[in-house]
Amino acid sequence: MRHRREKVHSVGQHLTEEGTLHVYMMFLDRTAQTLSCLLLIVIAGAEVQETLSPDCKQFLYMGTLPRGLEEKPFKKICQFYMGSPRFVTLYDTFNHIPVYSAYTFKRSDGSKKVDVPWMYEPQLSTASGSREMETFPSEYVHKSFEDAQAVLDDYSDSVIFERGQLNPDEHQADPNDKASTYTLTNVVPQVREFNIGPWKNHEHTIRRRLNNYCRGTAYVITGVTNSGLQIRRHNINRLGIPTYLWSAYCCIDYDHNAPFSERSKFPAFAANGLNERDNNKVQEMTVPQLEDFLKKVTYVGSSFQLFYENCVPANSANSALHLP
Repeated sequence: MRHRREKVHSVGQHLTEEGTLHVYMMFLDRTAQTLSCLLLIVIAGAEVQETLSPDCKQFLYMGTLPRGLEEKPFKKICQFYMGSPRFVTLYDTFNHIPVYSAYTFKRSDGSKKVDVPWMYEPQLSTASGSREMETFPSEYVHKSFEDAQAVLDDYSDSVIFERGQLNPDEHQADPNDKASTYTLTNVVPQVREFNIGPWKNHEHTIRRRLNNYCRGTAYVITGVTNSGLQIRRHNINRLGIPTYLWSAYCCIDYDHNAPFSERSKFPAFAANGLNERDNNKVQEMTVPQLEDFLKKVTYVGSSFQLFYENCVPANSANSALHLP
């Protein structure tokens, strides 16, 4: 992200025939935006793990978070549901969307658990908040609740965007793991045509590939880039709209007898896609190629790395070819 004035768009309720968003324009000084972020973090007072506990590190390859994002005021959430940790999210409390969610893939038939009410993270709103995600209360919620995270009303009037899960329920098998993905801290605004089309097809592709050829644990990280577009509610910026969605997986124990077309995509591979109505094809690529792409379009540093040692075990014969 460059230190310059950025255009922040107020999203309208329709697209032109070419799929271009109609937006109102306004300018925010980057320094003021950063100070606002810090102020919101202080107000939120969330009980967030600065150093993840061992039961939360299980969702990360070698227990290691992606590096190169530490300088930003994001919140690390260990997403708990029904008393157990389910996945990890890095959350942007200014734009009210996750930067990424990291999870372990579970072999699944792709079924969705659609009867789960949407939930939120109490720990982001009050210092005494529970670490367990909870269903949204029906009564009025104090304004401080909305300062730190998205609420259902932020999505209620949008006809362009849907709630897109970064950790999709179809990549989980246990009913409670599936249910835990229905928290708004795991959700970003996705253009409907992209969500139900190219991106959903990509999620299916990864599910089938990991089902068939990953023999051990598959670690997945799915995230976004954000260029400044916003969904507004009551004339207030509420949700950052991702420009791109991206995803990468790491599975070091895989079927070495798999067809080359699939074997060549192990131990790690990645993809990205443009979150728009048109020109939204999802493109697969190597993890280093995705990292180079993100270095150009978002706020990661030159040392940015998604997986520890690029998902190559230290005793691997190929490890020397994958130096960070």
